[in-house]
Amino acid sequence: MGVTILAIESSCDDTSAAVIRDGYVLSNLIAGQEVHRSYGGVVPELASRAHQANIVPVVDQALRSAGVGIDEINAVAFTRGPGLLGSLLVGTSFAKGFALARDIPLIEVNHLQAHVLVHFLKNKVEESVTPQFPFLCLLVSGGHTRIILMESHLVMETLGNTVDDAAGEAFDKCGKLMGLPYPAGPAIDRLASEGDIKAFTFSKPSVPGLDFSFSGLKTNFLYFLRDRLKEDPEFIEKNKPDLCASLQYTIVKILIDKLVKASIMTGIREIGIAGGVSANSALRNTSMIESRKRNWNLFIPDISLTTDNAAMIGITGYYKYLGNDFAGQDIAPLARL
Repeated sequence: MGVTILAIESSCDDTSAAVIRDGYVLSNLIAGQEVHRSYGGVVPELASRAHQANIVPVVDQALRSAGVGIDEINAVAFTRGPGLLGSLLVGTSFAKGFALARDIPLIEVNHLQAHVLVHFLKNKVEESVTPQFPFLCLLVSGGHTRIILMESHLVMETLGNTVDDAAGEAFDKCGKLMGLPYPAGPAIDRLASEGDIKAFTFSKPSVPGLDFSFSGLKTNFLYFLRDRLKEDPEFIEKNKPDLCASLQYTIVKILIDKLVKASIMTGIREIGIAGGVSANSALRNTSMIESRKRNWNLFIPDISLTTDNAAMIGITGYYKYLGNDFAGQDIAPLARL
């Protein structure tokens, strides 16, 4: 019959449920929350209330879509953190109740670890190729930018981290300065395709080792716009594609330069990118160019698996299940892990 995991993801503003059997995705459903767009960012209270409304129907549809009955579930995996505490509480409480009612194991999952393990999901429609160990992964999401070394499915080490803001925050906050909707990343990506990457030059941080910094770039972008707007109040509207292209080029170069450095330092050529920003077309294309140049074995997730989703929680839960790594009913969510 195999090992069947019901997975719950509720770390931010997406309510997601998935069913994973022996590493294969049987279903992966996501309910988004459009309400946050008008506020220019996620409102925690609104997010937690929406999770409460969404979680039961999303889980029900995930089970139906997978063709799996409740009695076939071997364990429940859920996101413990990091994330918004109110949102995490909804997913944690549901998972604990489900596990208790069915008398099955409960598995807590680190959201960041799950983003990396998305590369190990298998698909029955086509042959799945997964990374070999050791494996280097550039994790770039809204609030996190890290280079992670994987020694095995559950043994990871952070080689580089951001010392201030994440790449996703740089996209969103710079996008807001240009009047773009939240989240700004997709809009910048779209507009950048019409612009010139060399139209403007923005500062790149000088950070030792494999760490990142994006605070200086944001400040440089702010002051650049301020000065140009004094000269021409229509500057942003007249130059928006070029601004987006130049900004995106700068962020992607910072990310890729560090990833190349990590590969050279470790000698590892099994390389991946993950997280919401890994949907960015320039990051994906530049990664592929470097892969061909440096003979990497490159792994890039399907666009549907770049954002927060329960399938990544499920695959992490699957490997923790195989290792008998279970949580007790006294487990509590943590905003920071």
